Amino acid sequence: METISTLAYLVASVCFILALKGLSSPDAAQQGNRYGIIGMVIAIVTTLALPSVQSYIPIVVAIAIGGVVGTFIAKKIQMTALPQLVAAFHSLVGLAAVFVAAAAFYAPESYGIGTPGNIAIGSLVEMSIGTAIGAITFSGSVIAFAKLQALISGKPLVFPGQHLFNAALGILTIVLVVLLCTSNSAAVFWAIVIASFALGFLLILPIGGADMPVVISMLNSYSGWAACGIGFTLQNNLLIITGALVGSSGAILSYIMCKAMNRSIFNVILGGFGGEAAGPAGGPGGDRTVKAGSADDAAFIMKNAASVIIVPGYGMAVAQAQHALREMGDLLKKEGATVRYAIHPGAGRMPGHMNVLLAEANVSYDEVFELDEINRDFGQCDVAFVIGANDVTNPAAKTDPASPIYGMPILDVEKAKTVFFVKRSMASGYAGVDNELFFRPNTMMLFGDAKKVCEEVCKALE
Repeated sequence: METISTLAYLVASVCFILALKGLSSPDAAQQGNRYGIIGMVIAIVTTLALPSVQSYIPIVVAIAIGGVVGTFIAKKIQMTALPQLVAAFHSLVGLAAVFVAAAAFYAPESYGIGTPGNIAIGSLVEMSIGTAIGAITFSGSVIAFAKLQALISGKPLVFPGQHLFNAALGILTIVLVVLLCTSNSAAVFWAIVIASFALGFLLILPIGGADMPVVISMLNSYSGWAACGIGFTLQNNLLIITGALVGSSGAILSYIMCKAMNRSIFNVILGGFGGEAAGPAGGPGGDRTVKAGSADDAAFIMKNAASVIIVPGYGMAVAQAQHALREMGDLLKKEGATVRYAIHPGAGRMPGHMNVLLAEANVSYDEVFELDEINRDFGQCDVAFVIGANDVTNPAAKTDPASPIYGMPILDVEKAKTVFFVKRSMASGYAGVDNELFFRPNTMMLFGDAKKVCEEVCKALE
């Protein structure tokens, strides 16, 4: 039986690797999901068939409850709330790691790692690390959820000496791990949990909204390492492999996101270390006149344009305007215009958010380009149509050292001959700074709901 389960776990691991490979490309994402589902089914069935499983009733009840809750959430959740959902799920993985570690600590004989008060040192080290990572993942994900849900401000929340305090908490956690290994003390175990919970809160609070996609990716990595820690505690090879896959892939994605957004991966991991050096954004100077237009104005200019680049952002997601936007793009193509879509890696509130929405509206993958693929083309573009993308188009990222988004690569939409900016109001973006692009002479604001504006442009084009 052990040989069969090992082979089954190996097959499941290969399926998970193929799932990650498939998810790296939009046109292979569905196949990647299928591999992931197959791998998970194999993993669950194999685990349930193990001789160590003594009762199926609590397992079936837990699966039923989780399945019902998951199905309800999946059917009710809006696409705009997907980043919050991902953060919430990350928190549950972290909390599960803490619960499993606590169960192993109080009933070590059930896990074959010793007896109460006499747990093997190696197991205590694994348990401590899994507990710390799980607790940090839980509390950090809760803060990320609260920021994404606008329950707390998306601006960096900092206080004097926060990095020294975080460092002290980190050192304290390491000291507590050593004490646990030498004392087997329950008080020390819960002290690790509390210190790690606090560290998770303090690491994510100083990170601003503009860096939230990186945070989501980073928490994904943390949740993987927490699951890996659970695997060591449960002595389950598949969970170790799966957790390591998620942890490493999340870390790699975080690094790629940081590189694309000109952020330091260590700054993000350490809670925006050094981020407090920048003061409040100075904002645009000179002429602050805003030129507002109508859907008819936009339709007339775009109908005579040879090249149109559409820049989607979170405002498009909120208004669910992707279908109307695709219809507008199709009408422009009938008029002879070349239509492309420019995606910033930080657009939306999680990696790939805009790509998923455009794919949902059946926008061809061939028309969708990343920042580094299309940015140089804005200078030769007749019209840039920005729909709800604020911070990722703000020229202050290149010109204002005091801005919290300074240094972040942006889409150079201001170089287009004409810029249409669809927005409900003149309110600042998620990073909390004004967008200089609003006041540029070649920018025309189209105020209103993104979906309604696109539908009005479509009517005017027809």
